[in-house]
Amino acid sequence: MALALFDLDDTLLDGDSATLWFHYMVAHGIAPAAMLAEEEQMMARYYAGELEMADYMAFTLQPLTGMAVSRVDAYCQHFASTIAAPRLFREGMAQLAWHREQGDELVLISASGAHIVRPIAAALGIPDDHVLAIELEQQDGCYTGQTSGILSFREGKVTRLKSWLAARDRDEQAQYGYSDSINDLPMLQHVRQPRVVNPGAPLLHEAQRQQWEILRWRIRQDEPEI
Repeated sequence: MALALFDLDDTLLDGDSATLWFHYMVAHGIAPAAMLAEEEQMMARYYAGELEMADYMAFTLQPLTGMAVSRVDAYCQHFASTIAAPRLFREGMAQLAWHREQGDELVLISASGAHIVRPIAAALGIPDDHVLAIELEQQDGCYTGQTSGILSFREGKVTRLKSWLAARDRDEQAQYGYSDSINDLPMLQHVRQPRVVNPGAPLLHEAQRQQWEILRWRIRQDEPEI
């Protein structure tokens, strides 16, 4: 049984779940529209491989500070089913199915917040205990607006994966890794068979140099059959 790691945003999902969620928060009156411009600038730095994830999380978690976890979870479930699920790539779903047919173990590892990643993972058939994402700090049943633990971003994804394996008394190298982003270069270098999906220019250049497999996933769940 091989271990297969999947990034979420722009890999299995057409778009970035954190950005989509932020727009959802604005649309539902959770966050002010005035914050959108700053979030957009931060995401531009992300795609360029220049973002400090701690800064992004501190900024985008402000609207959730003091909000009940149960209330946020209800919003996140609605977001996952109405916004995220229709944007999942059919080719990505097929690849997940292929791995399951091989008897492989799937891990979804994302640099987005666990509050939005886990409901999307459920739509992908991946259980919570196989999801590694940025955890949010809670106090007295409410979110504090802070993160908890090591951020699953860049080298942090590898660190979180090693901790996840150690907690299961396992010490192995993942066979497969899928991602679109140069930020995931440490994760891709950590697996035996890196596969880049719809890569941005920096990762495409690296993939061509390393002769990694390049996949193009384009068809969304909400697109009609031709």
